[in-house]
Amino acid sequence: MTGPIVALALTLAAARPEVTKVEPPSWWPGSSLSPVRLLVRGRNLAGARVEGEAPGLALSGVEVNESGTHAFADLTIDPTARPGMRTLRLATAGGKANLRFEVLPPLAREGRFAGITTDDVVYLIMPDRFANGDPANDDPPRSRGLLDRTKGRFYHGGDLEGIRRRLPYLKDLGITALWLNPWYDNVDHLNRRETYEGAPITDYHGYGAVDFYAVDEHLGDLAALPNLVDAAHAMGIKVVQDQVANHTGPYHPWATDPPTPTWFNGTNENHLANVWQLWTLADPYATPEVQRATLDGWFLDILPDLNQNDPETARYIVQNALWWVGVAGLDGIRQDTLPYVHRRFWRDWMAALKKEYPQLTAVGEMSDGDPALVSVFQGGRQAFDGIDSGFDTVFDFPLYYSLRSAFAQGGELRDVAKVIARDRLYPRPDELWTFLGLHDVERFMNAKAATNTGLKLAFTTLFAVRGIPLVYYGDEIAMPGQGDPDNRRDFPGGFQGDARSAFEAAGRTPQEDDVFQHVRRLAVLRRELAPLRRGRTVTLAESAQGWAFARVLAGDAAIVALNNAPEPLEIATPVAGLGIADGDLADRLGGAAAQVKGGVLKATLPARAGAIYAAKLSK
Repeated sequence: MTGPIVALALTLAAARPEVTKVEPPSWWPGSSLSPVRLLVRGRNLAGARVEGEAPGLALSGVEVNESGTHAFADLTIDPTARPGMRTLRLATAGGKANLRFEVLPPLAREGRFAGITTDDVVYLIMPDRFANGDPANDDPPRSRGLLDRTKGRFYHGGDLEGIRRRLPYLKDLGITALWLNPWYDNVDHLNRRETYEGAPITDYHGYGAVDFYAVDEHLGDLAALPNLVDAAHAMGIKVVQDQVANHTGPYHPWATDPPTPTWFNGTNENHLANVWQLWTLADPYATPEVQRATLDGWFLDILPDLNQNDPETARYIVQNALWWVGVAGLDGIRQDTLPYVHRRFWRDWMAALKKEYPQLTAVGEMSDGDPALVSVFQGGRQAFDGIDSGFDTVFDFPLYYSLRSAFAQGGELRDVAKVIARDRLYPRPDELWTFLGLHDVERFMNAKAATNTGLKLAFTTLFAVRGIPLVYYGDEIAMPGQGDPDNRRDFPGGFQGDARSAFEAAGRTPQEDDVFQHVRRLAVLRRELAPLRRGRTVTLAESAQGWAFARVLAGDAAIVALNNAPEPLEIATPVAGLGIADGDLADRLGGAAAQVKGGVLKATLPARAGAIYAAKLSK
């Protein structure tokens, strides 16, 4: 019996190689990253070597995993290589397989890769829920049956083209940057690993990637993305991509066939579940064992956790970030689940990004209400662990919680001032991203004490305090919504058959338009008054429900007065130290003027109202 067994083994060993995917599929000459590390997926790749040559390319160092399903290789692109598709050849004892790779022309730098600054107003969009610009991709042939607008966790038809067509609306609102939830390709069938009330869902939200180098077919394709980005740039609007370096979707091919044995932290059958103990990550006394489930655990016990301690995994993630920026001309990256990846990796990731794109901005999600913890994850200085991650900035969740409490839950305005008073903890508090709502929390208007008046006052505060303000799509029209997925309702008028369109004033209710016009006015004021964007903060007066502060820049000041009480508030605060001369100051929000007399600013604010006064300084 030995003969047939040996013959069968030789036959299997000599099976013809197949290449099913090459990552990255393309790159450009002159990149700061060289060589490019290719990950080739296929079958029967054991013993693969390179045969022949392709103009401008050199492939070397082929390494194949034990199962013969993944190969790694270094690809060097000649700086003078001309754009175009190339074919390389992998050869094994069983035959040969072509490997296709495209050399791209590098994008022009002007008008791209600009980063996000305090001059910007950011707008967050979940692409599937904003606007349907291409009905042809609503129910794609390869993923039939996932569209149902009556179900909150199914696709609804929004896409990249829909966003492109609504750019004039965003421009009119005063938006200067878009953050889009992930456009990665997600699984083409129902997600039965994550269920609610026993029912499967779709991964319409984009966070269940099965291909990190493709656009989900429900949203468009790789041609639609640069079309959107270029159109946005032409209107002065930047674009930020939502990236996920912590995990993949449960149906990613790697979940059952990882490229290396340590590609993930654990396996489908044997892994830790995440315990969300973020405080342990900044605890100087915590052992690695205490931190392990938070750093290495799988979200929801189903999302494969990428192991950035594996050099191949780390290189893949770095290259993927650079590739998306380079092919689309992006201006920033929002990094999901930032603290669940070790800060050593972020240091290296940021260094690679900044080497290629010095102005690019990376903002990280660190969802916690404690400034002492959140501030650890903003780069710019060595933290207690001796690591400076270099991460540009983070979201200001502590401020978010205080804004929600004060303006939507019956809390005190003084708590907002207390959060700002802890800015000393951050390397660069002015660069924090501030917000009233996101896709992961219930809408502002769903809170127990929320009103249009409270929402408008919250927006006034958001646009006046330090930081980079962010508007979650629909909050500018007071859109209601409970938790996920109700907080991700379709934008009215973005979809065929909608009874009205809130993209036009005629389609908004009076209450919706009232909030819209207020946000629009605030964006105009922020653009006109440089101190609101770049000025240092000077606290003038505080009480339980009253707060006055100045934003000061060179010879200009913006005085902000806020009253969160249900009755009028008399404000009298010294301003002589700022160099504001006596006289009347008009409220740029349309309220009554304030008077400066004897170096004291006096104003009467109506119940739950704010005012912004612009002043020249005499010193």
